[in-house]
Amino acid sequence: MQNRFENQVAIVTGGADGIGRAITERLAREGARVTIFDIDAEKAAATCGAFAEDGLRVDSAIVDIANDEAVKAGIEAVAGQSEGRLDVMVHCAAIVGPTATKITDVAIEDFDKTNAINLRGTFSITKHSLNAMAPRDYGRILLFASVAGKEGNAGMSPYSATKAGVIGIAKAAGKEFAETGITVNAIAPAVIRTAMVEACDPAQVKYMTDKIPMKRCGTLDEVAALSCWIVSPEASFNTGFTFDLTGGRAVY
Repeated sequence: MQNRFENQVAIVTGGADGIGRAITERLAREGARVTIFDIDAEKAAATCGAFAEDGLRVDSAIVDIANDEAVKAGIEAVAGQSEGRLDVMVHCAAIVGPTATKITDVAIEDFDKTNAINLRGTFSITKHSLNAMAPRDYGRILLFASVAGKEGNAGMSPYSATKAGVIGIAKAAGKEFAETGITVNAIAPAVIRTAMVEACDPAQVKYMTDKIPMKRCGTLDEVAALSCWIVSPEASFNTGFTFDLTGGRAVY
């Protein structure tokens, strides 16, 4: 195992399970001190306990991504414990919102909730992470978009719209900080087998998987491998870009 993140400070949102947990483990195994941001206190504590038994340095903080003040305070607290240092932010926290539902049947309340967590939360995470990283002129921010944000998934209009917005944030922020040592990128996965996907309507999952030329879901190890390269010092000439992780379902 490499030690690309030795002595680095990292935050992973949604790190208690799924994609976030897999990335947290990889970062920690490569030397980072990671703090999980999650809204599920019980699950976050269990995850940190399991990592501690394995000798990994992982802490947790209960942060509601949809609450801008909570995001700001959480990031400042982590940086404050390390003399203002924040090297890596990986933002995985999201919800699927309505599935197998035409836009004409989506309640505005459901759209607003999906937007608050997926898009506004991404804006807050990016903004406050950049503020924390700017004084040291170094940082890596990785946002999670989706192929649905590029292509649009029928029956998932709120999710598709918010993930398209995540791509826009990565492009804009990446350009704004391109002359610094901070990069902002995104990943657009196709279907990755996680608890969030398991909760989707089976017909919706089949619809998405059938579009993948490799005819399978992505794995958590595959996501973690790409993610950790993007947020490593090695990825110094990539910013404002959205990387496909789609088994051939790349759109543009």
